[in-house]
Amino acid sequence: MHATCYCARYQAQPTEKHLTAVKRIFRYLKYTIHMGLWYPKDTGFELTAFLDSDHAGCLDSRKSTSGGIQFLGGDKLVGWSFVEAEYVSLSACCIQVLWMRTQLTDYGFHFDKIPMYCDSKAAIAISCNPVQHSRTKHIDVRYHFIKEKIKKGIVELFFVGTKYQLADLFTKALPIERFKYLIRRLGMRCLTPTELEALANESA
Repeated sequence: MHATCYCARYQAQPTEKHLTAVKRIFRYLKYTIHMGLWYPKDTGFELTAFLDSDHAGCLDSRKSTSGGIQFLGGDKLVGWSFVEAEYVSLSACCIQVLWMRTQLTDYGFHFDKIPMYCDSKAAIAISCNPVQHSRTKHIDVRYHFIKEKIKKGIVELFFVGTKYQLADLFTKALPIERFKYLIRRLGMRCLTPTELEALANESA
């Protein structure tokens, strides 16, 4: 996902190295065609979110990259600009969570105190403080609504260490072992007919 979004930034004026990167993405897709999400029958039914931000990660534009994951079922002294990027990412993820909450309400499922996991203690502190800090006044007002949702008890913020930050997958290039660890934690499995049978027996 991260690689695809990164290459998309250069689609207007791609170079040879971007073409090479896109070919590598297609090779990855070719050899992971059987990968898919697996939902065991004993999976819980909770709404949970993880989010992450890579401040000024783009070498060309210095723009930040943010990513979030929403689950329906179980399974940092920092620079101020980094905190701001995480805070904006929190708000964006909260919007997605609230949309999912609204949709699920139509089906009779009601969620409050929805856990959202972030790896920035400073961004969590800003979000949980109902008082407007002088250093956050320049942030667009639309991002501050998360404070209201926390106050009403609709969402709850929790700190998660970088090691367990599942949204890392969407904000930066990762070593192969870290990548494999995260996709497994997301519930991704090899779903060839043989593997499907084995997984079905495993959860029977």
